[in-house]
Amino acid sequence: MTHVSTLAALDWPITFDDVQAARRRLAPYLQPTPLREYPRLADRAGGAMQVLAKHENHQPTNSFKIRNGLSFMTALGEDDRRRGVVAASTGNHGQGIAFGGSLLGVATTICVPANNNPEKNAAMRALGATVIEEGRDYDEAVAVMQQLAARDGRVVAHSTNDPRIIAGAATMTLEILGQDATIDAMVIAVGGGSQAVGALTVARELAPRLEIYGVQAAGAAAIHDSWHAGRRLTTARADTFAEGVATRATYDLTFPALRAGLSGFVTVTDAEIAASLRTILSVTHTLVEGAGAMGFAALAKLRQQLAGRRVAVIFCGGNIDIGTLQRILAKQL
Repeated sequence: MTHVSTLAALDWPITFDDVQAARRRLAPYLQPTPLREYPRLADRAGGAMQVLAKHENHQPTNSFKIRNGLSFMTALGEDDRRRGVVAASTGNHGQGIAFGGSLLGVATTICVPANNNPEKNAAMRALGATVIEEGRDYDEAVAVMQQLAARDGRVVAHSTNDPRIIAGAATMTLEILGQDATIDAMVIAVGGGSQAVGALTVARELAPRLEIYGVQAAGAAAIHDSWHAGRRLTTARADTFAEGVATRATYDLTFPALRAGLSGFVTVTDAEIAASLRTILSVTHTLVEGAGAMGFAALAKLRQQLAGRRVAVIFCGGNIDIGTLQRILAKQL
């Protein structure tokens, strides 16, 4: 089992000073989100643990990725702001970038897959972004983003491979430890890894005993499989309704830190994610999307490691479209 205190020798993608600087940039725009303990969630997880949930689904864009987007946008110089920003996203990162663009007067373009969540697309457009729908999944939308950046000279806001993005994600764990320093472990959904690497960055500075666990969707498990194999792998497809984590590859800035720092890494099926979403809605009366249910979904698989521990899961987003929600509630997923 890896502890973050053993990671000092690794070439880390960001510093703790980067995280503190990001928090200062975000402070004028974001309020802290709640961290709440739910004894009934612990009961439903089936383990002798305490379960707390960080309500990032209560952010202005209903996702932790507003931290990432605002961290990136507020760090841009005037010349880069004039060039405009292009990003690829399945919706939550794009909303964070668009939100920052709307505040700072920066033109934003978001590339999304052709079959993307229509409600996320509408939310990005409402924030003033130009949304381009092209490609079969997130990874193909990244290729479109890169083409537009090369053609038009726009600044790329990659959803993972940028220190400003990771530093923004890390402010969430900084906030959590300020709210409850007694947490023993965190279980975090991994799409690109900004959230988990941010947590590892803060933990090794403030709470070296804290253990960080990752969870991926079984149908989009490239980083999980790479972590266990000890080498970077890609997958041909990303098959999950949890579009926020539907990635097919590892990333330069996050994979080495995830490989070195995570205390464990598991997958959950779409059926398990859907069941967890129903449980969260029933117990907490708060709405999460697929990615937001994955930390809780993983608790049963980590029951032995987490027994007797005080564990935080992240309700990292709540932007589920109504059609998918209806199918989940009808137990058709």
